[in-house]
Amino acid sequence: MRIAILTIGNELMSGRIADTNSSFIAREINLQGWRVEAMMSVEDNFDSIKSRLNYLLALADVVICTGGLGPTADDITTEAIAQAFGLPLFTDENVLNHIKEIFTARNLVWIENNAKQAMFPQGAEIIPNNVGTAAGFTLKAKGKLIFVIPGVPWETQKMLPEGVLPILRREFPQNDQFIAKQTIKTFGLSEAAVDKSLMDIDFAALGVNIGFYPVFPENHLVLVSRQNTLEEAQNKLKIAKDEVSARLNKYIFSYGEETLEEIVAGLLKEKKLTIAVAESCTGGLITSRLTDIAGSSEYLERAAVTYSNAAKISLLGVPAQIIEKHGAVSEETAKLMAEGVRKLAGTDLGLASTGIAGPTGGSTEKPVGTVYLALSDKTKTICRHHVFRWDRKRNKMLFSQAALLMLKRYLRGEA
Repeated sequence: MRIAILTIGNELMSGRIADTNSSFIAREINLQGWRVEAMMSVEDNFDSIKSRLNYLLALADVVICTGGLGPTADDITTEAIAQAFGLPLFTDENVLNHIKEIFTARNLVWIENNAKQAMFPQGAEIIPNNVGTAAGFTLKAKGKLIFVIPGVPWETQKMLPEGVLPILRREFPQNDQFIAKQTIKTFGLSEAAVDKSLMDIDFAALGVNIGFYPVFPENHLVLVSRQNTLEEAQNKLKIAKDEVSARLNKYIFSYGEETLEEIVAGLLKEKKLTIAVAESCTGGLITSRLTDIAGSSEYLERAAVTYSNAAKISLLGVPAQIIEKHGAVSEETAKLMAEGVRKLAGTDLGLASTGIAGPTGGSTEKPVGTVYLALSDKTKTICRHHVFRWDRKRNKMLFSQAALLMLKRYLRGEA
């Protein structure tokens, strides 16, 4: 099955908003073992939408469209597709009532143009939207299948797996083939270095497809095996997974879809440990990632952004002479920060970061990208030193990634 992706919106063509929907949809499609034939973006214009749609329908069996389903005048996707196939529009009363219920529940004033979101081409199958007001739809035309879902990323990410993929499986049976897939997440190697490490593996001979998906600062691999039996697919997948693991073992932090934050949160909860964080160069980013997980109050007691030397001294108890002798960016300071915040909070663990994010502030001995990360428990304090060579924003993300990875390894007894 060949699938094309069409993202619609003036904001995409002007560069005001990045098109994250295409990459998300393509990744999910590939995870199913299907093929993405083409991806395009187009402005909110009747002729442009119709011409790009016709072009993609000539290339693919399925076109998945996102965007242009809102209530405003420039949201014309539904009408453009209806025009393209000479179909009248109809109002779905169930969808209309659902939208009105949302407005009532949120105490919003009903404006009549919102009813536009309940209009669909004749013959369309409605795809419910459980996180927004704009329902999607699917339409069979010219022997092809067209899907239209909202362009709001979190709505796309909800409706694709729950609404689009089940219909695709229904309309395009897999001929009794079975799919086994495995996501492997790595950190510490570039995409090119990961690829080079795996060059000697003949994935085709193993009956497995491999996809590379850089998600800064991580690199994800997805292995997919499609076979006549589930057991055969799983066996071939395991062989490929073992080959990858043998070459990338120390860089792999997850087998599956869990984020690093989710893994750390699960381990802290499982071990019933509490943690406090003291951040300098990361400016609260480590804490932000820890609190991205629901229930983080079970393990995170407090956090402090001790950016200045004075804050490190007065809040964390780092002696001024230590900073004068070794510098604020040093192993000695990082360890004392971790110990200080742990004692201050009365937690099981203390985690600290101090470094130079850049673009200025570096030296020959401590170049931009230098970071010291420390983790303290009641018996010992460990410290890790890294030097990353990116811009300020990405250095901060790398610092936080390395900190969470150090915490994960400690919790698993690997540090």
